[in-house]
Amino acid sequence: MVVQYDGTRYDGWQRQGNTENTIQSKLESVIGKMTGEDVEIIGSGRTDAGVHATGQVANVHMDTEKTPQEIKDYVNQYLPDDIAVTQLEEAPDRFHSRLNATGKVYTYWIETAPKCSVFQRKYIYTLGRKLDVEAMRQAAKLLCGTHDFKSFCSNKNMKKSTVRTVKTISIQERGSGLEIHVIGDGFLYNMVRILVGTLIEVGLGKRTPDSMREILEAKDRQAAGATAPACGLFLTAVMYDS
Repeated sequence: MVVQYDGTRYDGWQRQGNTENTIQSKLESVIGKMTGEDVEIIGSGRTDAGVHATGQVANVHMDTEKTPQEIKDYVNQYLPDDIAVTQLEEAPDRFHSRLNATGKVYTYWIETAPKCSVFQRKYIYTLGRKLDVEAMRQAAKLLCGTHDFKSFCSNKNMKKSTVRTVKTISIQERGSGLEIHVIGDGFLYNMVRILVGTLIEVGLGKRTPDSMREILEAKDRQAAGATAPACGLFLTAVMYDS
């Protein structure tokens, strides 16, 4: 299934022991009632609290006589208004939305004007300051490729490899705002938001584009910039070989 959600009022994607206010919990509750049994929704990745998605991919094993369209209709009827299943189809038994994913696309929105539209305030980071976009693009080029992104990970106890491949970081100007697309084979905890936060500091003149090399070499979270707010981030697509 492909899921879209407004993450503003949720504690992230993943089910947690101390709260049922997550996207995974809401989906499991609805599908569990439909099938009459406990189900586990497996997402392609864990978006943080406040992060949105237009193209999250998830899978679930269930025993039902309903068709995919009937399942989709049922789920959307009972999900909260800020969560929706936009596509749903039967997949091979061995399909795994996370393990089979070959890449992800994230989009981050920034408003440089003093105030953004009141109707978009939940989905855009209102920076309210002008940015040197060309300097940000120069820095973005240095962050692309296969690197150890440990400096861009908030998990201090990360024991697995922190090497990832960022295929592209594109920065487009949209009126008084910026639209940043980040495509990679996978991302560490808070990685996209730290990448964006660091690029913002370049745009504000607090860092030089060339300093990206030093940040990567440091392998230290303290060397990189601030973590950009969750509200501007969207998981827009998940890629698979098929």
